[in-house]
Amino acid sequence: MSTRRAFLQSGLAAAAAVQLPSVPLPPARGRIQQSVSRWCFQQVPLDRLCTFAAQIGLKGIDLLEIKDWDIPRRYGLVCTMGYAGGGTIPDAMNRMENHAAIEAAFRRNIPLAAKAGVPNVITFSGNRRGMSDDEGARNTILGLNRVKKIAEDQGVTICLELLNSKRDHPDYMADHTAWGARVVREVNSPRVKLLYDIYHMQIMEGDLIATIRENKDVIGHFHTGGVPGRHEIDATQEIQYPAVMQAIVESNFSGYVAHEFVPRGDPFRSLRQAMTICDV
Repeated sequence: MSTRRAFLQSGLAAAAAVQLPSVPLPPARGRIQQSVSRWCFQQVPLDRLCTFAAQIGLKGIDLLEIKDWDIPRRYGLVCTMGYAGGGTIPDAMNRMENHAAIEAAFRRNIPLAAKAGVPNVITFSGNRRGMSDDEGARNTILGLNRVKKIAEDQGVTICLELLNSKRDHPDYMADHTAWGARVVREVNSPRVKLLYDIYHMQIMEGDLIATIRENKDVIGHFHTGGVPGRHEIDATQEIQYPAVMQAIVESNFSGYVAHEFVPRGDPFRSLRQAMTICDV
């Protein structure tokens, strides 16, 4: 199991010593705006990751803390998704007692995101802990309604992440697209969307392309990852990423697709390969 906050993947221990590849990529089509999630490449210094991301044509770095939001801009990149106090995976929007703290954090940090050019900030449902999905949805709608005007006023999108509860995040509530889509549609704000994690939703429900097409109005951001194992998105795993990316292009999606896989080998080679695979 891989988690963002407790990442000890042994295969990346020597990543900081890897030399940046110099072989150029062929010209990119650029119809998918790609970025990379920071936590998957923790053993690579952030400045070095930014250097390589810019070199191969990525647009930004995903899932950065506030203190790091400005770093990608030094390299012509953006922080494509930021942490801004939207709760944690187990404790967030589905419980009323968390709403005041999340609102206070968003009032403080979403203006900072706008100033730093961060287009998206992340939030979560939280775990069930015996709560029904219907009650959790109602609570999450109330919580998002408290903060949506902050996001609207600042031009920043709050993204509610869909995660799997089968393997990585047991008891997580927003574990199916239908639940998240209901919430976002009832909140009814152009600045509240879903973070559709392709890896997680393949594990929970599959049917990726049809689901993306049916819910394109509520999806604001994507994450990638190979199934099984959340490693490279190459031919060793089961998702046909070129087909999924083509469906995203055809949906007229204009946001970001962030690579959130844990490399088993050379992280730079794996990231360059992922970009090529998704450049449809």
